[in-house]
Amino acid sequence: MSRRITVLLAVAAALCLCCYGAAGDAVADSCDAIRDFVDPAFCASRLRTVPGAAAADRHGHLLMAADLAAASGASARDAAAGMARGGEAEAASADPAAARDALEACGMLYGAASVPALRLLRGYAAARSWGAARALLPLTGQAGIGCDAALAGSKDAAAKMAAANREFDQLSSMATALLNKQVT
Repeated sequence: MSRRITVLLAVAAALCLCCYGAAGDAVADSCDAIRDFVDPAFCASRLRTVPGAAAADRHGHLLMAADLAAASGASARDAAAGMARGGEAEAASADPAAARDALEACGMLYGAASVPALRLLRGYAAARSWGAARALLPLTGQAGIGCDAALAGSKDAAAKMAAANREFDQLSSMATALLNKQVT
């Protein structure tokens, strides 16, 4: 009799797993869904820094990614502005005026385009207004790309901004990819 109960419980457990799925890792699932656009390990490592990420769904992960990208962009904006003001442009280039202008351009791109666009995108996404959120996509990633281009003539300044630009590009791509995975 006990053997029969054990077999029945095993079959019931297998049916539950088959029909309802095993309890998975929501962060890994979201990151795996966008693996064609963002390194899943990067995605997971960043999302796991946000309280509540483990229990969130893909929509929640989108909101978290937009917040992370906006914070990264604000940090990059502050770094570029600080280098431009602090005289690092003079030390970082054979043409200090050009380096300073490039760093100021980086600050403007982050501060006037990408960061505000990401904050608006997040608000629209929170309201599930997908069309309005997607309309902002052309602006969200411009700062990292534009900053790299502006700094092309100043290798030292470009090197100092490279990590911030790369982090922002990846987080912005994460938010974009998660937005594009939302069912409308």
